[in-house]
Amino acid sequence: MTGANVEQGRAVQRAKRDDNSISAKFTQDDAEQIRAVVKHVGVLEGYGSANDFVEAAVKRELRRAQRKYNNGKPWEGVQAGGIRPGRRTRAEIAAREDRQ
Repeated sequence: MTGANVEQGRAVQRAKRDDNSISAKFTQDDAEQIRAVVKHVGVLEGYGSANDFVEAAVKRELRRAQRKYNNGKPWEGVQAGGIRPGRRTRAEIAAREDRQ
């Protein structure tokens, strides 16, 4: 454990990533809050980067959705190109706003 990656006895763990990627866009306010979390408590929480924080949040949401809709089991994977690309429809935007 090096000094740059250790605080209070906890090392920042970096996950090994493969070459699959999905990008996400955030509002300026949300992006600033993500960076603030990483800056202020990233080392304490195990987030070495904004990407580490976003990845952890997505994994928690995946597990929640799996428990709720698929008996806690992972779904069969969907390869790149297997879902509709692009912007959400108005109905999808309305449904998302209703959940927030």
